[in-house]
Amino acid sequence: MKNDFRQKLHLEPTKGWLNDPNGLSFFKGKYHIYFQYCPDSPYGNGNKCWGHWESSDLINWVFCGTAIRPDCPEDKNGAYSGCGIVSGDTLHIFYTGNVKNDGDYDYITAGREANVIHIATKDGRNMSEKRVLLRNSDYPKNCSCHVRDPKVWEENGKFYMVLGARTLDDKGCVLYYASPDLLNWTFEKAESRDGFGYMWECPDVIELCGNKYLSISPQGLAHGELSHQNIYSSGYFKGDEFIEWDYGFDFYAPQTFTAPDGRKIIIGWMGIGDIPYTNPTAELGWQHCLTMPRELVLKKDGEIYQKPLSELQLLRRECREIEANSSISAELPFELTGKICGDFSIKSNSFSLSYEDSIFTLEFLDMKVSGGRTSRRVRLENLDEIRIFADTSSLEIYLNGGKRVISSRFYPEDTEIELLVCGLSGKIYRLDGIKVTKGTENE
Repeated sequence: MKNDFRQKLHLEPTKGWLNDPNGLSFFKGKYHIYFQYCPDSPYGNGNKCWGHWESSDLINWVFCGTAIRPDCPEDKNGAYSGCGIVSGDTLHIFYTGNVKNDGDYDYITAGREANVIHIATKDGRNMSEKRVLLRNSDYPKNCSCHVRDPKVWEENGKFYMVLGARTLDDKGCVLYYASPDLLNWTFEKAESRDGFGYMWECPDVIELCGNKYLSISPQGLAHGELSHQNIYSSGYFKGDEFIEWDYGFDFYAPQTFTAPDGRKIIIGWMGIGDIPYTNPTAELGWQHCLTMPRELVLKKDGEIYQKPLSELQLLRRECREIEANSSISAELPFELTGKICGDFSIKSNSFSLSYEDSIFTLEFLDMKVSGGRTSRRVRLENLDEIRIFADTSSLEIYLNGGKRVISSRFYPEDTEIELLVCGLSGKIYRLDGIKVTKGTENE
């Protein structure tokens, strides 16, 4: 069947541009996913707003339209990224109001305002009046005009906020603030690392099993053959070690939240800014998607593993066994799970997966299908198992139970793919898609 690139497993806009996930929360019986949204342009031009999906089960979603627009002097050039936190019967939303003043400015050291703005909502859809909580004058004097992406959490009866920032001497850092009431904030400290990029975006403090981890999306890191292969990176600090969340072509600006059963869930933007490759859906009127939600699990080695949510098993339909060396015809979307039992490889006419000398490689063989994406590699001392979710225009590959993940967009002409599988025994499932309907929109 000819592929129209509309995905079945991933949330994406029906029109316009999507980037960072925002305001992730569970509130009054529903999961809420807000996101950076330019409804009028698939290239990210025009008003930068917040779009909104909600769901009661992470499978059936309602698109609620545009939740936040840049409609006040303190956010006139964009309602940029932020978070949501539930307190009592209210969902409190924090975001960066972007202002670019007219004039001959570099918009790094002067000419830009970065305002932390607060909105409250009782139902996730109808928003209160906006209130500016922090302005440029409230940040440390050595900060540039680039301060953004508030993430707020509660700890021991007190609220804390982290903001990503760039110093005047081009050093990435995170700013920490504290508040007794979500409205009045006091600066506490800044955190940075020498030689680790010029800007830290989308900070997040993640607690798992009593351990805290700082997640950031740093810009300006040196690129390596097996690390920081993309223009920008995303990852978390395990002590002095920085571990990337995803080693594929398309992953950035992740955010976490806690489900009602205690699971810590992460969602990322399945895209990156300033990329040298392309997405043909832009010509059709929309661009980008979010990753599937993933559960974070802390392992004995101190690393955080990512695994697809158990709810996705409800989408499984037809199941076939995979023999160690076989040829398979698979209809998108599908899920492949397998144990490694020899010299491993999976090949199709558009991409290949291989493992040799402790290096796992995703390589695209058709540049038209990949939009210019070439290859990505990640080191694994051993490869025991693999799990692949292949949507109509994306791949999410989980290695060794989610110790490493590789995500990428690709655009095959047909939804039926021929796979040559070697050194793997397992199963392949044909999948139903998640369901997305339109609610009463605020378009």
